[in-house]
Amino acid sequence: MKLINKNNTATLMRDIVFAANDGVITTFAIVAGSQGASLSNSIILVLGFANLLADGFSMASGNYLGVKTEVDYKTSKGEKDSDEGSPFVHGLVTFVGFQIAGIVPLIPFLFDYPGAFGVSTVFVIIVLLLIGALRGWAVGKDKLKSSFEMLFIGGFAAVVAYVVGYVVENYVVK
Repeated sequence: MKLINKNNTATLMRDIVFAANDGVITTFAIVAGSQGASLSNSIILVLGFANLLADGFSMASGNYLGVKTEVDYKTSKGEKDSDEGSPFVHGLVTFVGFQIAGIVPLIPFLFDYPGAFGVSTVFVIIVLLLIGALRGWAVGKDKLKSSFEMLFIGGFAAVVAYVVGYVVENYVVK
């Protein structure tokens, strides 16, 4: 199975970009929201790993079921040549992509780096830029523009999570 199929539609590349983007953003959103609420590093790790595994599995199983549904639909209509590929492979690629990118925001907290949130932020910026460049490379678009598009979207999600954590901790919980 190729990253881009013969009809020039993204297959596994779509899964990699989607999963890596979601993995790094949702895990960092947990980190940022927890930081905004002034939660301890141990709580950040518990929430981060719970998200990493549960959301990774949820995305992988959703992708598996979505691809399986499309394959089954085409088969029921008598179409024999399916470019979707194996639903299991799509699910596995989604899970692995989510895990690899999603663990990045947690690394500074795992090793208890001083200023772990700042280090995590820098790591996430780098990963978002790399995912964007990969996306640009795969589709033949400007890698720098694609990188900053990914960074802007991911950064917005992180700011929202931080503000929600701060507001809930300081104005709702107390």
